[in-house]
Amino acid sequence: MNKKTFWKKITQKQNPKLYAAKDSKLIPSLRTLDLIGLGTGMVVGTAIFTLPGIVAAEYTGPAVPLAFIIGAIGAGLSALAYAEMASVLPFAGSAFSWISVLFGEFFGWIAGWALLAEYFISVAFVASGWSAYMQGFLKSMGIYLPVALSGGFNPNTGQIFDALAAFAILLVTVLLSKGVKQVARIENGIVMLKLIVIIIFIAVGATAIHPDNYVPFIPAHKAGTHFGGLTGILAGASQIFIAYVGFDAIAANTAETINPQKTMPKGLLGTLFLGTGFFVLVSLVLVGMFKYSIYAGNAEPAAFALRKAGHYFTANLLSLVAIIGIFSALIGILLASSRLIYSFGRDGLLSSKLGKINTKHVPKNALWSISLGALILASFFPFDFLATLVSAGTLVAFIFVSIGIYALRKREGIDLPEAKFKMPGYPLLPAISALVSIIIFWNLNIDAKLLMLVWFIIGIVIYFVYGMHHSNLNKNKIYSLLL
Repeated sequence: MNKKTFWKKITQKQNPKLYAAKDSKLIPSLRTLDLIGLGTGMVVGTAIFTLPGIVAAEYTGPAVPLAFIIGAIGAGLSALAYAEMASVLPFAGSAFSWISVLFGEFFGWIAGWALLAEYFISVAFVASGWSAYMQGFLKSMGIYLPVALSGGFNPNTGQIFDALAAFAILLVTVLLSKGVKQVARIENGIVMLKLIVIIIFIAVGATAIHPDNYVPFIPAHKAGTHFGGLTGILAGASQIFIAYVGFDAIAANTAETINPQKTMPKGLLGTLFLGTGFFVLVSLVLVGMFKYSIYAGNAEPAAFALRKAGHYFTANLLSLVAIIGIFSALIGILLASSRLIYSFGRDGLLSSKLGKINTKHVPKNALWSISLGALILASFFPFDFLATLVSAGTLVAFIFVSIGIYALRKREGIDLPEAKFKMPGYPLLPAISALVSIIIFWNLNIDAKLLMLVWFIIGIVIYFVYGMHHSNLNKNKIYSLLL
């Protein structure tokens, strides 16, 4: 195969009509409220109960709200790009499917492979956070798990396996296998309960704020570290980007959304504003209650702060709702990730069995594959390690989607529908969006960047050894001409 033929093969673009035909087996049932419920369930899921304290202690000090705001700006710009993409290309698989249509199969695979890393680690991260809150709640009642079963592998503490994290993933997987419509109702109820308790935390915690804990609001940068100053804020923004994985999780369900051209932008932007507001308020209260350093390594800082301030009933209520509420984040991530794996199987880039949909309109094989992989990660890797890695895949996807707007605009109204929602500030804003995500990615710690490098190498090998030769793109050329 010469260079010209090789390049032509890997840049073949998927036919959007073919995607629409294949995804027609997924039944549209999600409305705007359902999308905001899924997105908010993730954005104010594990991250809001866990990350503000860790980020404050390790990176920002009291300035942790600024890290969330910077993260929200970067995610918000990407959300605008996502909204336009979903409006024109309402397919399962989000960035993977979009980039395959706009730039070709290989680039779609790279975007999708980055998302897969994000989803694997996100599921594990959320399950580990749930385990931490569950253990904190049990300890308040004098119940302790065996050390070996209380966390990911750590020879210093004797922890080997996180049994509760594994249990959470299995339970949500069984629930999702019953169908999307029923799960959406449960999700909406959990999210409402969770938001009420977060408001209670803000109100009660505000009575225990000590203004001295905000001084200095932006600590001086410590040389040779990522703590303090602008360096710390940017590093913190990179760390908390898991909070905004909800945007891609919403978009991944586009094929199961009613009137996605209008509904999807409302769901994305509604999640952005609601989630960011709660993050800023919770983090301000948290660092105001106690000096930021006290939260180092604590995976349940909100409940911890309330207990330390003497509000035991509210602390236990928050822990109980976190235990229930973090399930809503697991539901959202597993729902989205199973649709991504389904898309890989649908296109023949992984086993075609993953692209099968059962009689309940659920890609069952894809769902169990992502669940079992994430279960292994969640059970054997510690929570703080997972937290350092999870943002990288999200940022790579955001960069791809932002750049993809340029290719999308050239085809709107020609061979693709005209967008009912358009990213404002074109042609400048998509470039700014990509640049912001690149800056945040650059400020990730070295472990996260090395992980993505290794992950991309594995993905490229899989594509050239298996995916390129089993792709349905060539097989579908004759079929696509009939659509």
